[in-house]
Amino acid sequence: MPALAGRPIAFVEEFKGQRRILFASSAALAAGLRPGMTLAAATALVTTLRHFAYRPDVERAALMSLAEQLLLIAPAFQLCPPDGMWLDASAAALCDGEEGLCRRALEICASRGCRARATVASEAFTARALTRHGRKTIEVVLPRTGARALEALPLDALEHIDGSTVGILRSFGLTSLGEVASLPPGALLVRMGAAGLLVHRLCRGEDDSAFVPTALPEVLEESIDLDWPAESLEPLLFALKTTLDRLCARLAGRKRAAIRITLTLKLDPPGEERVCLILARPSARSKLLLELARHRIADLTLPNPIVALKATVDQFCEDPETQLRLGDEPEGDAALEVVLSRLSSVLGEDALFCAQLQPVHRPEAAYAPKSFHPPAPERGLLADAERSVRTISQSDEVLVQRPSRLLERPASLAVDLDQEGDLRSARLLGKHRKVLAVSGPERVCGEWWADASYNRDYYRVYFEGFGPAWIFRDDRDGQFYLQGMFD
Repeated sequence: MPALAGRPIAFVEEFKGQRRILFASSAALAAGLRPGMTLAAATALVTTLRHFAYRPDVERAALMSLAEQLLLIAPAFQLCPPDGMWLDASAAALCDGEEGLCRRALEICASRGCRARATVASEAFTARALTRHGRKTIEVVLPRTGARALEALPLDALEHIDGSTVGILRSFGLTSLGEVASLPPGALLVRMGAAGLLVHRLCRGEDDSAFVPTALPEVLEESIDLDWPAESLEPLLFALKTTLDRLCARLAGRKRAAIRITLTLKLDPPGEERVCLILARPSARSKLLLELARHRIADLTLPNPIVALKATVDQFCEDPETQLRLGDEPEGDAALEVVLSRLSSVLGEDALFCAQLQPVHRPEAAYAPKSFHPPAPERGLLADAERSVRTISQSDEVLVQRPSRLLERPASLAVDLDQEGDLRSARLLGKHRKVLAVSGPERVCGEWWADASYNRDYYRVYFEGFGPAWIFRDDRDGQFYLQGMFD
């Protein structure tokens, strides 16, 4: 939270009936706080200390969210809780080398409000130790040079090893990893057993631990607990923005876009309210989702304050990224998407539809309503390409000559003809309108084998005060009918 920036903060956990400091911010450490100190002693030392209960599940979820966003630059990751991870650096060439990969990773972390360090090494322990205890923000260790890079690090770099093992090393008067690496391995094996030999190998940069990618959760979900119960929209929107930013970052890392999202608002006294967000077009933009959620939540009347919220992606698809062209107005498109998504959320998915061309020649049946749904992933690129070519072909041959607004049923027209049988005027919208120009006729016929066969002559007619219309003369009864209007 911005209000906590620069302030002394600590995370505490209960240990043997006492609450002790587990982690502390830079401001708290500068004021004299140390991990392991009791909360009573810490608050006596720093009266302005803000403390929070340490929740491993919440911290792991936040780390997982950041790791999934880093999939934009790395094909896989392995979590190293509570505050680290390993990335697969095999795609470093796409980021201008290993240093470029580190810089890009730190940029992504900074966009999430996280300060980080990055190290590229061939061994897991080398990368972890230098990242946690080194002095450089970015460091690249060449193969077979791990021992030289580790030699100046303190014994604290062995923090993941059993504490008693590190204590024995300290009792020998050792203070750095380089001193441990310089000892004969046999001496450590005799005095410390297999643990001593393991420590010696690690200090020499000889770690053969395998990279095991962390499995991605199937359900995309982000939740947050509010510091205080929210009774107004402003604090709720702040928490909602954080939640949706994390959710969209995970979607972007997976190259996915959300179609349907459910917001669960937890109330106090216990209860909950669910809000469904239905997107007119799949998206992974948090700004769009926040705007849509704001409109949906602003209309709610809740009986109790909100203490927590959760956002769950119920349906997603491949991210249909689009290339902007000169003259495109993305802000205008975003506003339109909000309007369409609001209508879908309020009126239902079937309330909005588009026209899909049908393989029939009868004009009133030449299209059918189609809901806004993304294409099925299993169709493949070839099927999508064929569909695009077919749609373009139909557009060139049909849509250019056909009106954008077709009547569901042709409407009968009362017309006046001259002596030669040409149109002079027609009654439209309760008024006789003069014909200004006519193009046609175009003969459209078909279904001779059916009872409802048709044979029509179509005209594009410009009426005074009405605009261009598409009318036809039916060969069965000789009457004129209005089929549609051109924009």
